[in-house]
Amino acid sequence: KKDRHGDYKIHSGEKIRVCMNSDFFLKEADPWRQQTWDIMRRRSDVIFFLLTKRPERVPECLPPDWRQGWENITLYVTAENQRRAQQRVPLLLQLPFRHKGVMCAPLLGPVDLSCWLSDGQIEEVLCGGENYDGARPCDDRWVRSLSRQCRQHNVSFQFIETGSVFVKDGRTWHFDNKWIQSVMAARSGYSFRGRPISFLLQDEYGPIPEMRLVQRTFAQRCQLCGSRQICNGCCRCGRCR
Repeated sequence: KKDRHGDYKIHSGEKIRVCMNSDFFLKEADPWRQQTWDIMRRRSDVIFFLLTKRPERVPECLPPDWRQGWENITLYVTAENQRRAQQRVPLLLQLPFRHKGVMCAPLLGPVDLSCWLSDGQIEEVLCGGENYDGARPCDDRWVRSLSRQCRQHNVSFQFIETGSVFVKDGRTWHFDNKWIQSVMAARSGYSFRGRPISFLLQDEYGPIPEMRLVQRTFAQRCQLCGSRQICNGCCRCGRCR
């Protein structure tokens, strides 16, 4: 969308999370996915975050001019336990994307990603517990292990939330409030910023200088948030006052 001056409301350098309540590569999405690719192609100055549980469907869903991937698209696969990691991460590494990551959320068991982190393809690992009624527990030991693996390979790691049920040192904690979950995740100190992740964003005039990309700003409250590292920053809506 554009504002009354004809400028895009989403600014250069912002990140858009696509279809987070579903799956961008669902078969049911085949009829309209091409329209979405057209938007991503047009907005090559914006980062699009894709998340899927279906990496096996990705090759047949890519646009004809994809080649080795677009610089403004990053693809993550979900790996909530070791079995899913072994199914999905090898497929992710075979796909022609310039930016790749793994989302261990909801984290339902220990996950060892070490053998896939060493070649540098995976730029980031996100982690969080399960939410809402009937949430299964997330264990602090699983999160700590993932954090340690990422540090060893200089891969960015972000612990975004504990989930509703969190186990630490044999004690079970219940956090119904997602903000509290995020704060507790940030306080853990498990998050880690690894080697820089660089997106070559451009518009019709060519590559965009760093100074022209949106500058992220954070309110005081944001300093406590577990998702700060992957956030676009404060929109200054005033709601947190």
